[in-house]
Amino acid sequence: RDMEGPIKDAVAQGKPFLGICLGLQLLFDSSEEGTSAGLGILPGSVRRFKREPEIAIPHMGWNTLTLTQPNCPLWAASSPNPWVYFVHSYYVDPTDPAVVAATVTHGTQTVCAAAARDNVAAVQFHPEKSGDGGLNMLRGFIAHAFPPSQ
Repeated sequence: RDMEGPIKDAVAQGKPFLGICLGLQLLFDSSEEGTSAGLGILPGSVRRFKREPEIAIPHMGWNTLTLTQPNCPLWAASSPNPWVYFVHSYYVDPTDPAVVAATVTHGTQTVCAAAARDNVAAVQFHPEKSGDGGLNMLRGFIAHAFPPSQ
């Protein structure tokens, strides 16, 4: 509660911000899941996966990322197509495709799995459940957000 102001202030001040799972979705304007507005830090909306005969919703399990911003600090310590763990029924649909840092394909649907712009980065997957792929993403974010003193 009452976190909207402090989050928006921190982002506006250029402080490093990392959103995970719902933390990615909350950055956007709106969601098909309800009527409450998102934070509006990144333009776009949150959408539900379309049903397909051969896929489960929620998308739950391991999948590979396709890095669309390969030079994003999140991926500095990652392999080219890291395996990560997902648990979600909704995905973000950014208005600006340039904020998409990685995608994932579930069935025939390729969707945003990570977004990054300036000091804001966020992922749909769970790094804490993603083994080396998640740890390497966290290492990349920490190294960028808190560089060693010189």
